[in-house]
Amino acid sequence: MIGIIDYNAGNIKSVERSLLKLGAEYVLSKNPADLVSCQKVIFPGVGEAKYAMEQLKSSGFDSFLKDFYEEGKPILGICLGSQIIFDYSEEGDVECLGLLKGSIKHFHSAWKSLGQSPDLKVPEIGWNDLNYSNGSSWLLEGIPEHKDFYFVHSYIIQPEDETIIKAWVDYGCKVPACVEKGSLTAFQFHPEKSGEFGLKILKNFIDKTPEF
Repeated sequence: MIGIIDYNAGNIKSVERSLLKLGAEYVLSKNPADLVSCQKVIFPGVGEAKYAMEQLKSSGFDSFLKDFYEEGKPILGICLGSQIIFDYSEEGDVECLGLLKGSIKHFHSAWKSLGQSPDLKVPEIGWNDLNYSNGSSWLLEGIPEHKDFYFVHSYIIQPEDETIIKAWVDYGCKVPACVEKGSLTAFQFHPEKSGEFGLKILKNFIDKTPEF
């Protein structure tokens, strides 16, 4: 059974529709106790990091996610759910879950640190093609490199360990699009809004369980 974490900051409906289309059994809940018995969880997210962290802490999902990860159970993070798994976000100046080491920076902040100032719109909204790195991810199996996926974001992942970056896109700099460590895989883009190949990612998550 797959659990979907509902913490009032998730892109829930499109995720649900995708799982229904794929014939997956799932449970959606705002209560961590309802998801304890799930073998896998999806951690979606749309919105602001500080508000999201407040919701996670008030619901108990912050400790639930840490325990789930420590148990080696697969977690799939999406968009905001790919960011607040790190230590800190500039969005709201907030300490985050700390499942992975690193921070989240605004595009302009990241570009400035690299001495760049590209003439690009922020947020990045639209399709961008993936470049694979560091062996790619088990969730990208069967998907050719350079396929397009749908992005909507103003902040980008800055991991301490760049070897966890399994795919990236070019948007004024190298933007991590998929990070993975152990049983935790997270995508900056929206698989559930990315057509055929986005559904393939979700199907891999449903059908496969590699050794972690």
